Amino acid sequence: MLTWNLSGHLASLDNLPSLSLAYLGDAVYELYVRGKLLSGGETNPERLHQAAVRYVNARSQARILAYLRPGLRPEEEDVVRRARNARPGHAPRGATVAEYHASTAFEALVGFLFAKDQQDRLSWIFGQVEEFFASEEK
Repeated sequence: MLTWNLSGHLASLDNLPSLSLAYLGDAVYELYVRGKLLSGGETNPERLHQAAVRYVNARSQARILAYLRPGLRPEEEDVVRRARNARPGHAPRGATVAEYHASTAFEALVGFLFAKDQQDRLSWIFGQVEEFFASEEK
């Protein structure tokens, strides 16, 4: 798994805006999804992109967050709550406003865990993502 500790580069993670955490989390999650897809043996960029869209869209991320909620710790719930209530400057495309806010919260959670170098929790999150999609295929 990709590991970088950003704690030394960020003055205070507690004061980092939720949308900034979501920005970071979006990149981390996208990298996780791309790595997962490439490890499956596919090499055609168009097919890889089509497969990635299934994982990286507001509706899926909102459903993943709902799946994760029972296992989140209080500090993680705080990150989710703050990010869900943040107001980005644009409207969602292809999702409801509620789904968009929930997906932003999911991305903020991933960004927070990554920035805090909480690799064990990030691994748990990604394991839950895999469980979620495996249950969807049944």
